[in-house]
Amino acid sequence: MPSEWASLTADLVHAFGETFLMVGISGFFAIVGGLPLGFLLFIAERRLFWDNKAAYATGSVTVNIIRSIPFVILLVLLLPFTQFVLGTTIGPAAATVPLSVAAIAFYARLVEAALCEVDPGIIEAAQAFGASPLRIVATVLFPEALAGFLRALTVTLISLIGYSAMAGIVGGGGVGDLAIRFGYYRYQTDVLIVTVIALVILVQLVQTLGDRLAKHADKKGV
Repeated sequence: MPSEWASLTADLVHAFGETFLMVGISGFFAIVGGLPLGFLLFIAERRLFWDNKAAYATGSVTVNIIRSIPFVILLVLLLPFTQFVLGTTIGPAAATVPLSVAAIAFYARLVEAALCEVDPGIIEAAQAFGASPLRIVATVLFPEALAGFLRALTVTLISLIGYSAMAGIVGGGGVGDLAIRFGYYRYQTDVLIVTVIALVILVQLVQTLGDRLAKHADKKGV
């Protein structure tokens, strides 16, 4: 029995490493790709200093299409693209490709929603003072919506943890895959319970950290 628990602990540590890899990389691309995309959608839709209906329609439709496809299907659809980019469709690194695509679309829409909460009067005041578009983005929109961005990132990371459980389809591994392979297919209920508890703790930690960072960034909460 001790040897079984030692083996389970080793498998769990390895699985957590794969989960952190997948969520970390896709979370990074969510910020790098989703944040500017969300800004562009907001600016184009509100016609602040870039009136381009075609760009907004194209970006909005693309984001909606990606978000409307269940992740397990998106995972399969992007296998040829994953093969083209990485040369393989197996492993945690391969799983980060569809995870990143889903994360960018998901986070971009949340960023746009957070920007919509910014008081229009503040933006109008900055424009009246002759602030440049870049200055408005950097000193008005970003600081005012920062708390919303952090809350959106928290939701995105938690969703990615859930999506990563499906990575077993491409041999991505992770905690979710461990629960399915051992807890479900091999009827090892103890493994299933341990992995579920581990996932619950992980999600709670991410949520708590995200809430604290958002509260710190929210000037209204200070």
